[in-house]
Amino acid sequence: MSALKPTQMKVQKLSAVTNNLDNRRKPLNSTQREVITQKGLYPYIGANNIMGLVDEYLFDEEILCVAEDGGSWGKGEKCAVIYNEKCWVNNHAHVLTAKSGTHLKYLMYYLNQEDLTQYVTGSTRGKLTKGALDSIPIPLPPLAEQIQIAQVLDQADRLRQQDRQLLAHYDQLVQAVFVDMFGDPVRNEKGWPMGTIRDIITEAKYGTSKPAEDAGTYPYLRMNNLTYEGSMDFKSLKYINLDEKEEPKYLVHKGDLLFNRTNSKELVGKTAVYRMEKEMAIAGYLIRVRSNERSNTEYISAFLNSKYGKLTLLNMCKSIVGMANINAQELQNISIPIPPVDLQNQFAEIVAQIEVQKATTQQLQLQSEALFNSLLQQAFRGELGQPKPAGKVVAGQLHLAL
Repeated sequence: MSALKPTQMKVQKLSAVTNNLDNRRKPLNSTQREVITQKGLYPYIGANNIMGLVDEYLFDEEILCVAEDGGSWGKGEKCAVIYNEKCWVNNHAHVLTAKSGTHLKYLMYYLNQEDLTQYVTGSTRGKLTKGALDSIPIPLPPLAEQIQIAQVLDQADRLRQQDRQLLAHYDQLVQAVFVDMFGDPVRNEKGWPMGTIRDIITEAKYGTSKPAEDAGTYPYLRMNNLTYEGSMDFKSLKYINLDEKEEPKYLVHKGDLLFNRTNSKELVGKTAVYRMEKEMAIAGYLIRVRSNERSNTEYISAFLNSKYGKLTLLNMCKSIVGMANINAQELQNISIPIPPVDLQNQFAEIVAQIEVQKATTQQLQLQSEALFNSLLQQAFRGELGQPKPAGKVVAGQLHLAL
């Protein structure tokens, strides 16, 4: 069997290749959910995945749930998920099963890689109606080819998920080392003297309110460039120009701590250490913090990213019209154990070693993501070959990604 060409794929509307089971869905309000949430036996599914567990179920078969409203339908965004267990689905997700000749996982991969925003209505809260869903054209090769494509994509997806899990492990490792060296911040069982962040820093300064540009002298760090886990994310960078007087105020150097002072209630207080040699500028929603001789910013960052630190920030932030805020004075007033700076420096050295390993894994993740996306494009252009050769090619690509 030669590689599929686009002309060999039949294009059919989604309604022609699936059964729609929306009439079996049932929404529950909070009171109704509470009544049937005693044992927590079965997933309760909404637009964006499992929302909780309930004691009863509506479906006991392999189903494909596609976000109806409140979802993300852009290219490469996950709007479709397969469940093959007893579950309850509310009215925020469409429910589909496959007709004869259709492989459900093939459909899932296709829908998740397509840009479906053209089928979505509503300016504030998007909605993918049943009629719009039914009308989506699906390029459909023979069933054996669909299964082969899904198997190849499964293999590539497992690789990228492994890389993601390894990155998450490194974040958890930093916190484990923190607790091992400094103890639980709540109990302070090691008896470190207490102080405030103000006692161990030299400054806490806001960034600039200048608008971001597509080009400029300096990369411009904004709140989306800090992750909740405590890392820097240099995707979607903007730029800015600064004059000589502004540079000392708004540029960050290696070792500076960045604190996100304004965001949603759940995300305000994101904290990360800037570890690059290259200077970058910071926007006004960020605070630049520099440590004094009593501390190391890696220690302060790990403290604020601990479970205790996250809870402290969540409880102290002030909400203003849908956004939450923690200003520089409030940040400096936070109580913190102050262990010897030599011990903090030892912790920073361990973090640096972990960051080296993490950087290697991030490169592997980029490769595995690129491989997955490349295979997606090949699959739905009909360019994946017959089962045996395709398997060998993918295995080789996966080996190279490792």
